[in-house]
Amino acid sequence: MPKPRAVRLALPAVLTLTAALATGCTGDSDQDAGPTADRLNLSAQQLKWKDCPAPTAAQGGGEAPSPLPAGAEWQCATMKAPLDWDKPDGETIGIELIRAEASEKKNRIGSLVFNFGGPGGSGITALPAFGEDYAKLRTRYDLVSFDPRGVGRSEPVTCEDDVQLDAYYQQDATPDDSEEEQTLLDNVKTFNEGCEEQAGKVLPHVATTDAARDMDLMRQVLGDEKLHYFGISYGTELGGVYAHLFPENVGRAVFDAVVDPTQTPEQGSLGQAGGFQLALENYAKDCTSKVEDCPVGDTPEDVQERIAQLLKDLDAKPLPGLGQRKLTQTAATNGIAQSLYSKDFWEYLTEGLENAYDGDGRILMALSDSMNGRNLDGTYSNIQSANVAINCADDKPRYSVEDVKAALPEFRETSPLFGDYLAWGMLGCSDWPVTGAADHPDVSAKGSAPIVVIGNTGDPATPYEGARKMVDSLGEGVGIELTYKGEGHGAYDSKNKCVREAVDGYLLDGKEPKAGTVCS
Repeated sequence: MPKPRAVRLALPAVLTLTAALATGCTGDSDQDAGPTADRLNLSAQQLKWKDCPAPTAAQGGGEAPSPLPAGAEWQCATMKAPLDWDKPDGETIGIELIRAEASEKKNRIGSLVFNFGGPGGSGITALPAFGEDYAKLRTRYDLVSFDPRGVGRSEPVTCEDDVQLDAYYQQDATPDDSEEEQTLLDNVKTFNEGCEEQAGKVLPHVATTDAARDMDLMRQVLGDEKLHYFGISYGTELGGVYAHLFPENVGRAVFDAVVDPTQTPEQGSLGQAGGFQLALENYAKDCTSKVEDCPVGDTPEDVQERIAQLLKDLDAKPLPGLGQRKLTQTAATNGIAQSLYSKDFWEYLTEGLENAYDGDGRILMALSDSMNGRNLDGTYSNIQSANVAINCADDKPRYSVEDVKAALPEFRETSPLFGDYLAWGMLGCSDWPVTGAADHPDVSAKGSAPIVVIGNTGDPATPYEGARKMVDSLGEGVGIELTYKGEGHGAYDSKNKCVREAVDGYLLDGKEPKAGTVCS
């Protein structure tokens, strides 16, 4: 099921898509660390760093990463890890890594490992895209990221071909009658069967606990006594699971755009409905408060009413989109959700809505394509396929049509615009071939070093309340909560001086920010 995911999305991808148009073209578990690399010879492996190749289609395509402004080159390597951590002497898989070495080698602390979210996002493509944001951190750290297992170049999960995915992402994901409900169920079943057929070997081994064990192996292979870590969005859940499994190995860590670790998948989807609704309302207020007239409505209420009417109209009659594809109700909802991830995207939402009211669906479809990982050449990255595979490996609940219908009233009350869309998205793990691990992850981390946990009051994808839940779940003396009063998904990338100083001060100098710090 296409649905918003907890991942940091790159503005350059949206800029590229919109420019092309202008020229015409996320029950406690009994987790324990289990087998570790110390039982293997894998912890002694030597990484062979070399120039990074161009990203594969599964990683998002494009050109090989350019050097950083100061001239630092990106290097890539492959780390071997067990396919099945319960059988450490068995088959291995390759985990792809990328790094830019520290600029001040005499003051080097070690490696700083990033996960940018998803689940399903490629760190190989994300770290270079955002590399300039971390220039100060690179003075004392090697910046390192990776494609988690099932993602990008690390045994990628694929489920359908590009033509099939075009159709899948245009389907009616908010059915109005029993016939449409059955069609949706059939489409989800076909997609999930494709995942099993094409990636069945890895599906039981792409859970967040598997990725956390990979990170501890990574720590050892990189030569670090402690894992210094920067987790964004779903990366905060991965970091929390790592801290639970290996509390004694946590170094300096930051969680930004925090996933609520206490929620079931249903509660998480409901929370996202509220988050995206809040972001939409903030967008509407911003647009209508400008000195110039807002082209998509006269008042915040008018903006939302016009969007709701547009979606209703699209349900009956899609608009011309890109190429032979039409802008459907689902694609438009997806595109609107994408644009709410960052205040920097709001101008594209305004332009896309204005064009759609005039019968042109291309910009909203381009935004939807960005969310779904569709590349400019019509190929798809595997971000959504990996997202489904990892979520379904992690999440124990399996929801039925009856479950969705029972939940719909609360979802609709929480968000008139996104409620149906996110409620029906709960069907994504229907008929999944692997049993999910737990109702929600265990991130209790007694004995861990302090972790800075940042919540953004305007975050649509990982609502602000999740930061406090993460701090409470990590346990006494571990989480240090920091609040950013802002818009968009995440805080550090907002370039807010207060946030930057708190994070940089901790990661570079070990200076813990005062718990309860508020930045605005």
